[in-house]
Amino acid sequence: MKLHQILKTLSFLLVFSISFNVATFAQVPDLSDLSSVKVDNLSDDQIRQFIVQAKKSGYSDTQLEQLALQKGMPSSEIAKLRKRIDKLGGFEEVQNGAAGTSKVSDGQSREFDKDELVENPGDGTPSGSKIFGAEIFNNKRLSFEPNLKMATPQNYQLGPGDQLILDIYGVSEANYQLTVSPEGSIRIPYIGPVTVSGLTIEQARKKISNQLASVYQGMKSGQTSVNITLGNIRSIKVVILGEVKLPGTFTLPSLATAFNALYSSGGPSANGSFRNIKIIRNNKVVSVIDVYDFLINGDQSKNIRLQDQDVIKVSPYDTRVEIAGEVKRPGLFEVKANESLADVLKFTGGFTDDAYRQVIKVVRNTAKEKSVADVSSELFEMFTPKTGDVYTIEKILDRFENRVQINGAVFRPGKYALETGMTLSQLLIKAEGVREDAFMNRGIVYRLKNDLTPEIVSFNVTDIISGKASDLALKREDIVTISSKFDLKENYTFSIQGEVMNPGVFPYAENTRLADLILLAGGLRDKASLSRIEVSRRLKSVDSLSKEATTAQLFQFSLNKDLTDLGGAGNFILEPFDEISIRPAPGYQEQKNVKLEGEILYPGLYALVTKNERISDVIKRSGGLSPLAYSEGAVLIRRKKLTGTDRLLQEQKLEALEKQSRDSVKSSKVIREELHDQTTLLGINLPKILGNPGSKYDLLLEDGDVIKIPTHLQTVDVKGEVLFPVLIRYDKGRGFKDYILGAGGFSAKALKNKSYVVYANGSVSSTRNFLFFRSYPSIKPGAEIYVPVREDKERLSTAGIIGLTTSIVSMAALIISVLQ
Repeated sequence: MKLHQILKTLSFLLVFSISFNVATFAQVPDLSDLSSVKVDNLSDDQIRQFIVQAKKSGYSDTQLEQLALQKGMPSSEIAKLRKRIDKLGGFEEVQNGAAGTSKVSDGQSREFDKDELVENPGDGTPSGSKIFGAEIFNNKRLSFEPNLKMATPQNYQLGPGDQLILDIYGVSEANYQLTVSPEGSIRIPYIGPVTVSGLTIEQARKKISNQLASVYQGMKSGQTSVNITLGNIRSIKVVILGEVKLPGTFTLPSLATAFNALYSSGGPSANGSFRNIKIIRNNKVVSVIDVYDFLINGDQSKNIRLQDQDVIKVSPYDTRVEIAGEVKRPGLFEVKANESLADVLKFTGGFTDDAYRQVIKVVRNTAKEKSVADVSSELFEMFTPKTGDVYTIEKILDRFENRVQINGAVFRPGKYALETGMTLSQLLIKAEGVREDAFMNRGIVYRLKNDLTPEIVSFNVTDIISGKASDLALKREDIVTISSKFDLKENYTFSIQGEVMNPGVFPYAENTRLADLILLAGGLRDKASLSRIEVSRRLKSVDSLSKEATTAQLFQFSLNKDLTDLGGAGNFILEPFDEISIRPAPGYQEQKNVKLEGEILYPGLYALVTKNERISDVIKRSGGLSPLAYSEGAVLIRRKKLTGTDRLLQEQKLEALEKQSRDSVKSSKVIREELHDQTTLLGINLPKILGNPGSKYDLLLEDGDVIKIPTHLQTVDVKGEVLFPVLIRYDKGRGFKDYILGAGGFSAKALKNKSYVVYANGSVSSTRNFLFFRSYPSIKPGAEIYVPVREDKERLSTAGIIGLTTSIVSMAALIISVLQ
């Protein structure tokens, strides 16, 4: 089957994705419907373009296979497609390799990547400058592909290679697909050759209809009709030469325009003209293209459709200038002979918002050297650019010509326009006057002198407002500052600490009394002492030469619970930085509790009734031990506070955590609790405590103590350097070594003489050694036997032994010599 027949079959299922950098402008499968695609009928170029289309749509190789399956492509065809892609180098390689190709006159395919066609400093353009117009031929998203799915233009001239589809319907029916021969004719069955080359579609339709009427009689009566459409279009060859990036002969579809051809060649080169592109047909110039007309105005009237053997010639540019600085599109611009600087500025899109528009600086090449000139705005329309000119549009100055500022204690501080003859009092009126807290004795004006050195001009605010003093004339960039009285004094506070609900530091307010501050702190706690409230006040004049000088003044007061006065506190007015201390009442005592856990008849919390309550007293109140209690395993857990170095380390850790983010809040809370709630385990002898209450074994209890009494224990745990650490059933008749043997015996690294036993109540007993005798601890239920590891001693090397022996011999000889 011929290629044009395959394309005809797939015409309604495939979209034309023609790029001018491919060798043949074949149809590419449409991603929306793949049910009728035959992979064997697709060329390598079609496969490449298909992958490029999928890549642009965002599909990976796996997603493409899934999409093909969803869109109706059979699994067998998907397998074939996968093999074809692998044969071409894989999905990524195919996509990267699908660069533009063009048919050149030698018949070989020339490939290039659009990224390689971007201007660079080595091609004759100024470093970093962009040639205006070049981006449209280097933009991958702007390919100027012709629309091959549109209706055939009525003025389209047929030529060899075009395909005509004749659809006869009515009384008679027939369908023919006819290709224009190299001689310019089509051969219609039963009629013969009909010359159509050079005719438009409309002219060909009339001629063919007349020929068909001689065979199909129903056409004259209207009972038979014919529809003539254009199928596959022919290819044409166009020569592109001159200053282009890829000159040569290009094979294009017959619907291609000049822009299509220029895009396939990469566009004009660094020296090519964008405004003098000639289309030559039969040795005559039929159109001159100015790309700027399209870029500035969108005008494509000169972008005519090409014909076979057309020549596109890109001439070198005549005049090109550079526009830099504050324009919307800086770059290199080509200028025609009749255009002025104002026209070039239009090409740039105009000035930016910060542009200085009065004068443009231009650097121009002379016969010997460069020259600099200033072009004023009045001359823009008359100034003629010359090639090589560099125009620079600068920014406006970052300064104000008529600005003054006023800050501080005024109702509307900010920036104001400096009007002619404006004075300080007028500026105060614009700022709606000074606030009530303004410091009226002095204000300042920060001013720059003519040589830009700063100076301060002070004034009396009251005198300026009242007119008592001469008004002050303002200058450009003056900054007037009127301070607030609150800004000129220290931030006054007073503090309250001790037995109030919310102790802390509070802002100072005049006429605040002692009872007022207690209310601000949330009121008194229940344990607050009302008979001795102390106020400490700082002194402003202390005898610095006296060792016994008073450094603070103290006041003591008494209050009732309802904060009524008992000792002058009601009329005592606080001053800045006063410190109030409210201490707890001497006889106030909060409940203290201990906790009993385990085998107790009534476990739970128990309050300490007296300060000297002991373990036996609380156990007696709890109803005593349960029948399953193991009294010898009882332990006392006591809370203690950190002191010394341990507390300092914890406080440093807490401070570091609190400086971190909010995520550390929980951790800091834990450490803060640890500063107050460290616990320790105390071994107690409960049988002796209960047998002899009040003895030295019967400890006094403290707040937070926990007494735990376990259930009767029946095992012994052997740990450490034994062959098989194990939990063994307790047997009253067995000793320390028996349990070691039950664990397989000591290991080779066991430090036997340091073995110890931890009993259930937390007490510890270690192995005793005397001369060659060793006494191991006794074993009780719930005990844990620990056998530590012996540290490896470093063995002396041969050199060490020799050195040590030599030293000993030398020392012995020295001693003998001394004795003699």
